[in-house]
Amino acid sequence: MTDRTAELAENLARVEERIAAACAAAGRPREEVTLIVVTKTYPASDVRILHGLGVRNVAENRDQDAAPKAAACADLDLTWHFVGQLQTNKVRSVVGYADVVQSVDRLKLVSSLSAAAERAGRELDCLIQVALDAEAGGRGDRGGVSPDGVEELAAVLDEAPGLRLGGLMTVAPLVGEYAGRQRAAFDRLMDLSTALRATRPAANMVSAGMSADLEDAVAAGATHVRVGTAVLGVRPKLG
Repeated sequence: MTDRTAELAENLARVEERIAAACAAAGRPREEVTLIVVTKTYPASDVRILHGLGVRNVAENRDQDAAPKAAACADLDLTWHFVGQLQTNKVRSVVGYADVVQSVDRLKLVSSLSAAAERAGRELDCLIQVALDAEAGGRGDRGGVSPDGVEELAAVLDEAPGLRLGGLMTVAPLVGEYAGRQRAAFDRLMDLSTALRATRPAANMVSAGMSADLEDAVAAGATHVRVGTAVLGVRPKLG
């Protein structure tokens, strides 16, 4: 076992303990929560190590990092999640490897993703990114649509060829009424998810929580947590 493999195994075990403890505290079965490891800025070799350690869901937030990494790991049975703000000129590339796009936040992006998925003969799961710091009708500082815009996007996704509405995603806001109140933010996302599932029961994914606040997300009811630093270490600075 290499030093890096041992390091990742130890970190992964520690994160697993945290998720298991959070599930126990919330009275939830551990299998209700999926760990997604966010591998941004880290090499494909780390993805291979993680796969060997049992990780099957990985995420990226920049296409220029993700595309070559996904190609280098194409032989592995991985589910790739795209979690960053997505520009329409990157859509065709992202559709080539992503299984789930978690950052759908505007109508133009839906139409671009749908057209690219149809061309590629693929079907993608899409999560609507909700910005809890956005004013009504606006978008958040870190992407996402305001809560009042969820239904409109959901209705368009319902009819978009090549796309499936999987659920909702959020990033704990740094400003606004939920700044520093992660549990309240995730509770609000769960309320929105409950409303969405009332008419779309299959849209049951709730992606929330990262290294610092995954316990709050699990307590609120998240089905997926996105963890990077706690597994891979402090990220190297981008040059």
